[in-house]
Amino acid sequence: MSDTKVNPYLLLAIGVISVSTSAILVKVSSAPAGVLAFYRLFFTVLLMSPVFFLKYVKELKVITLRDWMFSILAGVFLAFHFILWFESLNYTSVASSTVLVTLQPLFAFIGAYLFFQEKLTGRAIISAVLAVSGSIIISWGDFKISGSALWGDILALVACALVTGYLLFGQTIRKRLSLITYTYLVYAISSVVLFLYVMIRSESLGPYPKEDWVYFLLLAIIPTLLGHSLFNWSLKWLSTSTISMAILFEPIGASILAYWLLAEKVMMTQVVGGLVIIIGVTFFLIEERKLKKMVQKVNEVKKSEELPL
Repeated sequence: MSDTKVNPYLLLAIGVISVSTSAILVKVSSAPAGVLAFYRLFFTVLLMSPVFFLKYVKELKVITLRDWMFSILAGVFLAFHFILWFESLNYTSVASSTVLVTLQPLFAFIGAYLFFQEKLTGRAIISAVLAVSGSIIISWGDFKISGSALWGDILALVACALVTGYLLFGQTIRKRLSLITYTYLVYAISSVVLFLYVMIRSESLGPYPKEDWVYFLLLAIIPTLLGHSLFNWSLKWLSTSTISMAILFEPIGASILAYWLLAEKVMMTQVVGGLVIIIGVTFFLIEERKLKKMVQKVNEVKKSEELPL
């Protein structure tokens, strides 16, 4: 933190506000989910290209084979996260879709437990169960509306798991590469994956109404360049859990925008379920931080005991 002149928490807040606009832009577009996702990242890559090739292209020489593998995995996860999340918005509301994506911290720590043997306390498990209960409340309310709304909720949950993988793989690479190089690399890989996806599904890349092209460009500039890029920048200074905590505010901003701009009504089950999820995930993250600090202290004590007198 002392090595940066800009407060990472401030930029993280701007990132959260920026990504809150994503669901709104997707909702008003008439393009299929895969096409929307492709143009979002393709235009992002085009906008970043001048800066990347003028100042950062030489950095590709220092990327290891492991970095390339992790970058490809991050790009694939990001691509399918966008596809499924955008598709979920065709079936369910902005409020339901965005609040279910906030379950991302649970997926992150489940992955850490399975692959890195990180421990979880009883309180953390209770908090996780509370958050999952909130998702059940939302899904039950949506199921009472229609089966398609429930399907949208399921797509949003899978999209949530995918973006967690994207962040976990990205955290390793981002600490060794500059922001521009890392984001350009991952976005370019995602664009290729999305292009292949669109071609395989025989979806049209055009023509689309003029309004859609504006939405494509806005998706590239606001939630991607300002939003996800700022999250990637923050990974160098802040932990994945801190970023996950901040992302909890995204559904609040998105739901407010959907209410005012799209006249979307917010159901009581969405309000109750959303609050339960946010409370559960918040307690989960707090408990996870306490556990990490405790482990860090234990390791420091062990090191001090091993030092020669």
